[in-house]
Order: sequence, then C-alpha cells, then structure tokens
Amino acid sequence: MSRPEKETMTVRHHILITGASSGIGAALAAYYARPGVLLTLWGRNEERLENTASIARKKGAAVETLCIDLTQADKALAALIKADDECPVDILILSAGMADIRPHNALAESAETALRMSMVNFATPVAMATEMANRMAERRRGRIALMGSVASFHDLPLATVYSGSKAGIGRFSTALRAAMDPYNVRVCLIAPGFIDTPMSQRLDGEQAFLVPVDKAARKIARSINAGRAVLVFPWVFQLTRLLEMLLPRPIAHRILRRLDVMQHPEG
Repeated sequence: MSRPEKETMTVRHHILITGASSGIGAALAAYYARPGVLLTLWGRNEERLENTASIARKKGAAVETLCIDLTQADKALAALIKADDECPVDILILSAGMADIRPHNALAESAETALRMSMVNFATPVAMATEMANRMAERRRGRIALMGSVASFHDLPLATVYSGSKAGIGRFSTALRAAMDPYNVRVCLIAPGFIDTPMSQRLDGEQAFLVPVDKAARKIARSINAGRAVLVFPWVFQLTRLLEMLLPRPIAHRILRRLDVMQHPEG
C-alpha cells in the first residue's frame, strides 16, 4: 500500500473507490481528484492502479492505493476498517465487479466462476457497505454507492450469475437506503447499461447505447453527490425494464435466449 503524507495537507473529503485500476472506478477517481481530497484507491492490477493514482496526484489529490482481490472478503473488510479509522470515509464507491458470461457451448457458467463472481459482485461489497453504513450512521453523514447493472432487470440465460448477483446488490442497496435515510447516510444504486470500459470491450456483439466512460463517471458522481437513491442510464433501459415486466415470462425468456454474445478472455 502506498500512503501520502497526511500531516502536510488538509483532508476535506476522504473517498474510497474499489475497482479503481480501470474503467468506471478509474474515471471516478479522476473526476473526484482535487486538492483537499484524499483518495483511497483499490484494484487488482498494481500497474494500472498506480497509473490511476498518478493521474489523481497530478490533479492535487492525496492518494493511497491497495492492490487487493475482493474474493478475500476478510482482508477487504479489515482494510476498510483500517482506512476509516485513520481518516473517516465520506464517500464509499463500490465499483469493482466481474462480468463473465457463459462460455461458448457450455450449458451454464462454471461453479468456480459463480463463486468468484458472487464474492466480487455481491458478498464482499455487501459486507463493506454494511460496515461503513454503521460507521457513517454514528457520524450522521456519508455516501455509499453500489454498482449494479441494467442486467439485473432481466433473466439473462448467457449471464445467470452476473444478472443474479447484480439483482441481489440492487435489492440490498435499496433496503440499506431505507435503513440509513434517518441517519443522513445516502445509499445510491448505480445501474448502467453498456459503458466503454475494458469489461465491455471484451464482448463481441451488439452493445446498444454505449456510453463513454468519462461521461458515465460524471453522471454517476453527480448522482452520488446529490444523494440520489437509484440511477439507471441510458434512459432507454428503463423502458426495456418495463417491457419485460409486461411480457409473459415464457415469451421474455424465448427472446432473451436468442441473444448472441461472445466474450474474450480477460487480459
């Protein structure tokens, strides 16, 4: 872990972001980076994480980094507690995620993939958000953002674990929002469609209404700062959600089984 010299600067805001090595997490780090901000950035790839940190430092932010795999939930929770004890976290952004789909000619995802994805997309962020919610509630202030997906609205045969884990994080987020509102802790569910990130670039197939990552980061940050409960974008996915709710489920499943998407291995 790299650490700034905190005694030489005044920290007005402490923001912890998981998944900051690339994609939305990296773009959010660049968005929030400015003098007076302490960014604690977590990611799996040390080289890419340091690149994100370098960009943030050039904008005047103090930066700490931690290379961590979120399948190790106990280590992640201990690191979160340590970071908050040293400098209370004002905004927790749980951006890290996995998006593996069913391999070609397979009937379903592997059990190993299911376990790993469930930890990264659901179990670890739930544990982290719960711990931070308790701490923020005692302070009577804070923001927690959890990364869902519009995939959570649909029964995706190609991505049963991904859509299921994101549906779980969606319900958890809105339930935690209900619990935390009286304590001035705002929980925000982010449910995007396709964003131009390394995750989406692994896919071969139609990615309708692809959003540039910097534009997505601005939209997400504005929602977090405003304390918004749910952000679904682009707007067209609110319509697809409604359409699937109206369709008889066997018909919806027949349509969804026709989706043809391939995924390249993660680099």
